[in-house]
Amino acid sequence: MRVTDSAHTRTKADLRHAERLTVPLWHWLLPLAGAVLLSAQIQFAYPALPSWAPYALLVPVTVAAILALGRVRVAVEGGDEPQLWVGEAHLPLRYVAAVDVVSNPGKRKALGPELDPAAFCVHKPWIRTMVRVHLDDPADPAPYWLFSTRHPAKLAALLTGDAAPRSAVDSESSPESPGTDALN
Repeated sequence: MRVTDSAHTRTKADLRHAERLTVPLWHWLLPLAGAVLLSAQIQFAYPALPSWAPYALLVPVTVAAILALGRVRVAVEGGDEPQLWVGEAHLPLRYVAAVDVVSNPGKRKALGPELDPAAFCVHKPWIRTMVRVHLDDPADPAPYWLFSTRHPAKLAALLTGDAAPRSAVDSESSPESPGTDALN
């Protein structure tokens, strides 16, 4: 048996951070209700069709669309050359110059007047925080990467090379909360 190296072959030991930007379950309600209502309208408009046919078509298509929206994965790999993965795009960490955490109020500016058209951007509106990774790579036309993440402080600490995420540093400074960093 021959073993090949692949960019998509990752072990849990190599991953420093991994998250999938899935759509929350409560965001499923409106699209599914719309699919059911549209199916009912089609059922009444075309009585020659079997009554189950519009539901059998539209509800699975809606579920597939929602699942496709949430398939983007953000990961930081360790190893010989640590890399940041956002979807299928990857960036070696040696090209990271600076990292900014973009909070919910700052998203409007970051995605509007401050957005560089050449930037690599992955925005998921159901995730409130983002990270902006400034690049130090003259060969890359993108000045920075801007992407959604649920754990911006932890990701920023990993990308800048800080030894501990902010939550672990905060727990060390308060003596009454020993061991809280093990929960993260």
